[in-house]
Amino acid sequence: MKRDLRRLLDLGREDVEWVIRAASRLKADRKAGRPSKPLEGMSLGMIFQKPSTRTRVSFEVGMVQLGGHTVVLAGDQIQMSRGETVADSARIFSRYLDALAIRTFAQEQVDELAAMADIPVINMLTDKYHPCQVLADLFTIYEKRGSLAGVKVAYVGDGNNMANSWLNAAGMMGFDLRVATPKEYEPDTETVESALSHAKESGASIELLDDPKKAVASANVIYTDTWVSMGQDEEAKKRLADFAGWQVDQALVSLAAEDAIVMHCLPAHRGEEISAEVMDGSQSVVWDQAENRLHAQKAILILLIREDAKKLFL
Repeated sequence: MKRDLRRLLDLGREDVEWVIRAASRLKADRKAGRPSKPLEGMSLGMIFQKPSTRTRVSFEVGMVQLGGHTVVLAGDQIQMSRGETVADSARIFSRYLDALAIRTFAQEQVDELAAMADIPVINMLTDKYHPCQVLADLFTIYEKRGSLAGVKVAYVGDGNNMANSWLNAAGMMGFDLRVATPKEYEPDTETVESALSHAKESGASIELLDDPKKAVASANVIYTDTWVSMGQDEEAKKRLADFAGWQVDQALVSLAAEDAIVMHCLPAHRGEEISAEVMDGSQSVVWDQAENRLHAQKAILILLIREDAKKLFL
């Protein structure tokens, strides 16, 4: 039975825990010079309808390290851009590839591809969710703290695809999450309701706030993202004005736990959502976080493509 990663909730808690363990093993093996090629001879197609740096490089390199290869498809260079239906494209890709990943605007496009394709479909980013990023982030927190148990995460900034993905993660995994956004920039209502529902079972504490200082108080992790995402350029002037006072700077970081780490999914706009001092400071883990996209995504690829994945990394 094929599996997709359209949003984090396509996985279960045990799957997420497996991805974290597998990513840790894959990272250690790579650094020790112990190659692992569980996807030898397999192909990943990647459709890019949005610009990409980390996502493209990490998926391409990751697939090669696992023994497979990639086919990169620019959105304006495939027949979908000329009117071929998503359904027809999905059927064709299923005959050529072992998995398909897409980075696009509308979540609905990922959902339709997944519904029609016979191969796993991976959401590399949409305007609503960014599951691959949050899985790498959870791995990074695990790597730095040794566990997700008892962690308190403060998300500060725009209620965007990352805020939505953190809500998915907290509701599923049972840690504490405070999401602080200016009014009118709250995360998706449906995603909030889903997270609160899952929290009843997992024991998570989820709060929505409009004060960054309250959000970061005693937090173990401070997380932020750009205030102006791709496709929002016309809103840039208003957004920058509305987010005045929301920068993750040293004064804000000082309110968190003494050993708190600072995370940013990148690209960062230094001097806007995060200060250069914090970005380059001793509490920042953004470069490890960026590297961990590679290892977490290798684990995701193995999980979705290999039916026996969990036997490989017990």
